[in-house]
Amino acid sequence: MQQAMHQAANAAQIGEVPVGAVVIDADGHIIGTGYNRTITDHDPTAHAEIVALRDAAARVGNYRLPGARVYVTLEPCTMCMGAMVHARVAQVVFGAVDPKTGACGSVLDIAAINQINHHTQVAGGLLAEACGALLSDFFRARRAAIRAQKGKRPLEGVVPILPNVSLPQKDVPPPQPDVSLQPDIPSPQPGAFPPLQGGDSS
Repeated sequence: MQQAMHQAANAAQIGEVPVGAVVIDADGHIIGTGYNRTITDHDPTAHAEIVALRDAAARVGNYRLPGARVYVTLEPCTMCMGAMVHARVAQVVFGAVDPKTGACGSVLDIAAINQINHHTQVAGGLLAEACGALLSDFFRARRAAIRAQKGKRPLEGVVPILPNVSLPQKDVPPPQPDVSLQPDIPSPQPGAFPPLQGGDSS
């Protein structure tokens, strides 16, 4: 399981949800490794278990992996459990439970369906606390990063302060015009304008 946790750490380093998996053959040798790559590969099927199964099948040269065991840090979903059934995996051992999509008893129990032609044994809870901490630490850091990013956005209704621009201050009288800059216009002399029509010219 520690090898699977190492794979999960690889996922976290590239921004993927930290879930890792390894495939062990009947002799105890690691024949496949994988971690979540759904975002990186734009592939909804690229869960850690699927990536590890593909790796193992490519190395063995057969999609069937009889006698193999899969160690994964999080309870597999229905897709991953279905793939392990098709691969004839003997046993899957997971760490933390997944109460939302777990298919080893949390939401569904694929292994308990009698009609399936192959039954993969299930064991859960191995290093569950450590495996769960990988996930909780990852999502805690992600939430903190989102909050920090939101804090950098300009607040609505706040006028940005531009460089070399002074904002008006309170209780400061407006500047008075400089009379020295006004043009020197002489006052009109009496009789300079003609009298108004029909009015008193005095």
